[in-house]
Amino acid sequence: MQFLIVTGLSGSGKSSAVNILEDIGYYCIDNMPPELIAKFADICSQSDGKIEKVAFVIDIRGGDLFLKLNDTITQLKAAHVNLKILFLDSADDVIVRRYKETRRKHPLDEISYGNIRKAIETERQILIPVKAVADYYIDTSSTSLGEFRERMYSMFLEPGEDHMRIDVRSFGFKFGAFSEGDLIFDVRCLPNPYYIPELKDKTGLSDEVSGYVMKFDEAKQLYAKLAELVDFLIPLYEREGKSQLVIAFGCTGGKHRSVTFAEAMAKHLKESGHKVRVSHRDIDKH
Repeated sequence: MQFLIVTGLSGSGKSSAVNILEDIGYYCIDNMPPELIAKFADICSQSDGKIEKVAFVIDIRGGDLFLKLNDTITQLKAAHVNLKILFLDSADDVIVRRYKETRRKHPLDEISYGNIRKAIETERQILIPVKAVADYYIDTSSTSLGEFRERMYSMFLEPGEDHMRIDVRSFGFKFGAFSEGDLIFDVRCLPNPYYIPELKDKTGLSDEVSGYVMKFDEAKQLYAKLAELVDFLIPLYEREGKSQLVIAFGCTGGKHRSVTFAEAMAKHLKESGHKVRVSHRDIDKH
């Protein structure tokens, strides 16, 4: 089980880091008191492997509790807990600008009497011990969100691990349009098994129906072109930081042609090494 503590300067991008970590499979907890990490680790150890990677955001918002972070880190590492620390930093001017843009108060606003620069200086001093033991360090001063995401992927994704989840779905237009898709393909242009008596009550999950749909040259050509298009687009979506891609196929009733194409595309993407889920919205409707 992997544990990651995300900490650093207020305004340095911890919220963005958590969003990225959640996208790649981390169970994230914000503003966790350091002394509770060990107890939570015990809970996770009893989860039968359902929780494998956990990230805790622990920062100055915790007040006096935060001051116990270094002691907690020492205790956990002495107990051989697989624990790493990510420290996020940013230049003072950048942090000041971010707080002005969001119009939020710095956690140390009260003790710095509203002086944002004094608050940042105080926080830097408090963070010196934890910064010194950090395993990972990212300065977000001049880093775009896309660049930040790539840095996080390079640090916390295993080599060859795909960060984007692809959902492949089928639906029937007669039951309403599909509004959740990033890529929606209409396959009603293909011969319909519904009009073949022995296939009418079966679905694209059966070899008989899928074999019928894909025996036509136009179906084979359409599928090949769509697969080529999807293969071309996926790296572009990944480069833009998309964490979920929804590909949908629609036919009239959502039972035959769309299911056949969804299953074929899901199989192709799985064989290409992607994380894929497939579902059929209207397969049981009449």
